[in-house]
Formats: sequence, structure tokens, C-alpha cells
Amino acid sequence: MHTDKKICVVGLGYIGLPTAALLANRSYYVHGVDVVQSTVDTINRGEIHIVEPELDTFVKAAVNSGKLKADLKPTEADIFIIAVPTPFHDGYVPNIDYVVSATKSIAPYVKEGNIVILESTSPVGTTDKVAEVLAENGIDTNKVHVAHCPERVLPGHIMRELVENDRIVGGITPEATEATAEFYKTFVDGEVLETNAKTAEMAKLTENSFRDTNIAFANELSILCDKFDIDVWELIALANRHPRVNILQPGAGVGGHCIAVDPWFIVHAGGEDAKMIRTAREVNTYKTEWAIEKIKNAALAFENEHGRKAKIACMGLAFKPDIDDLRESPALYIAKRLTAELENVICVEPNIPLDYFTNHESQVTNHLKLVEYQEAVEKADVVTFLVAHKEFKNLEIETDLDFCGVLN
Repeated sequence: MHTDKKICVVGLGYIGLPTAALLANRSYYVHGVDVVQSTVDTINRGEIHIVEPELDTFVKAAVNSGKLKADLKPTEADIFIIAVPTPFHDGYVPNIDYVVSATKSIAPYVKEGNIVILESTSPVGTTDKVAEVLAENGIDTNKVHVAHCPERVLPGHIMRELVENDRIVGGITPEATEATAEFYKTFVDGEVLETNAKTAEMAKLTENSFRDTNIAFANELSILCDKFDIDVWELIALANRHPRVNILQPGAGVGGHCIAVDPWFIVHAGGEDAKMIRTAREVNTYKTEWAIEKIKNAALAFENEHGRKAKIACMGLAFKPDIDDLRESPALYIAKRLTAELENVICVEPNIPLDYFTNHESQVTNHLKLVEYQEAVEKADVVTFLVAHKEFKNLEIETDLDFCGVLN
């Protein structure tokens, strides 16, 4: 496959933009599409609107070379990549509206021989839905290659893992699988594994459900250790000395667009047969509520002892260490709940600007107050560590509210 082919990437977020920038730096002509004008303008200046190591360098080089351009509308291309969010409705019902909308937007530009790839993590059957929407819009899907290739990268390492990680490609036909796999082989150093669309969809959901289940074990263990007055971090370190035991680290819950969301896709479709996967999700959700009660109890104990309201510092808001991503973050949820229910709550998130919530009014539901971590530690009566950011690791402070093990 020649890199003079044109690629249209729909969705320029945490997956779409790195993918577009990487492909443009591999000499493909890339037309990126996003529905937010400010995002389009930022990218066309060679800048980025999200935090990801090395991404700024890739985007700047791609734009300056003329290989990457962002727009509000799609254009004709040889390969279309859909990388839009797949959230869920109330009740954990999967919502593929963005995928359907993206498919409709590219339909006028899709022609015979094109490849249409869904990268968004999706419920089983969504790739077939993409083909169905294309057919409803006059596309002969027997002459177009429709496939699913789920992203499987780790935030903070995306630019490297886009190239190094193995990829799973599943088409709605064997021909679609083969054509799409050949495309990925032009820039992926890892192995490109071929299957069908439904198996590819289920593979990604399975990977994240496996992680969720293992984290749930660690989170439940931390709750039990608190009840038994045992140091969970020491316990896990000791148990992990067994050659066939590898317990993960507990936290304040589970966040991010993948692990906190994808298992519900299986539960929704699997119903009563998805018992363990459902339970794991419930345990991890409960851990967040449990953490809130622990913090509120500590604040009440301080008030009873000192006769005044405690100033509470929430250390970390992102869903995992050393990134700016707030999606489905249990730490952010905890901070919002505490701010709504208590007085004198301050928050620390070293990966976002202090005026972030002022400039993102849609996300300000509880008027979160951001301060530098040094100020928070100095002024707070109750300090709770919610995310193990590197800035917190050498702090000399004692607290029983270290939910992420940053001080251990």
C-alpha cells in the first residue's frame, strides 16, 4: 500500500489525533475531522488541545509538512478511520450515536474500493451497524471494506504504543479483514492479528473487563484490610512474592473511557450470564463511595477534636497518574461530591492549569478550587491522595487517606 493514499480521520481526541499525526508523519495525507471549531483551529496551528507525551512534536511536524489538516467536515479519501466516543446512557445502556453520526458524515465521500475502519471501542455488532448505515446512504458495502481495529494504547505512552503494540483487525468480510490488515502493517511494528469484526469488538471489551475484574479484587482487598487493620500495600507486596500471584494496586475506583465503561457493554448484552463482570464493576464503583465516606468521617473527627471545620485537600483529579485525562475519573467524582457536601475543599491536579475549571464552564458543576500541591499540603487539615502523581511521591506527610499508595 502506497503512502500517497489519503486518510480521513473522524474524531481528533485522545486516539484520533495521535493516529492522524502518526500517519501524517509516515507520509500519508491526513484530513482530520472534529466537531469543535477550537480543536480544529488549534491543530491547524500545529498545536495540541490534549496532554500526551511527544504528541505536540508529531502534530507540529505533520502540520508544517502539509500532510495533516483539520476541518469540521470530511472529504474524499482512500481510507476512513472513525475514532469517536462511545459512552453509555443512564442505566449503562451503550450509546453508539456518535459512531452512527460519524458514519453518516463520511457516507457522501465513500466510494468503491475504500476502507472504512471503526477504531472506537464498541459493543459487539457496531461494525455491522456501520456497514448498515453506509448501505442506507447508498453505499454498496460489497464494494467497500468495512472493519474494526480497536485501539489498545495506554495514555502517556500512546505515540509509542500505536506503533509497537499488536493490533487486532476484524472485517465484516474476509476481504475487508485482509485489506485493512495490510494498511496497519504499513505503520505497526507489532503483529497484526486477523479475525472477524465481532471477535475484534469482543476482544477489546474482554481485555478491559479482565483488567476491571483484577482491579476489583485489589479494591475489595483494600476494604477488607481496612476492616482488619492490615496495611494493604504490605500485604499485596508479600502475596505477590508467590510465583503465580500478581495482585494489582488498589485505588479510589476505576476511571478512564475504557475500563470504567467497556465492561458494561458486555453486561448489557450478556444479561444474567455476565455475573462476574457485573460484580467487578459494582465493586469498583462501591470503592469510590467507600472512599468518600472515609474522607467525610475523617473531616468529622477533625471537627469534633478541634471545634472547627476541616480544610480538605483532594490530591489528584485525573483518572490515572501523570496525565490530564478526567474522563470517568473517580478522583474527580470524589472531589465534586466533597465540594458539594462539605466546606473548605481544595483540589490539586498538576497536569491541568489552575484556571482550567474557570475556562471549561461545562465541567464546573461544583465550583472546584484548584491550587498548587505545595499550598494544599501546607494549608489542609485533612489530606487525601486520590491519584499517584509523581509530584506527590516525595511528600513528607502522614495520612490515613492514601487511596492510591503514593506514600508507600
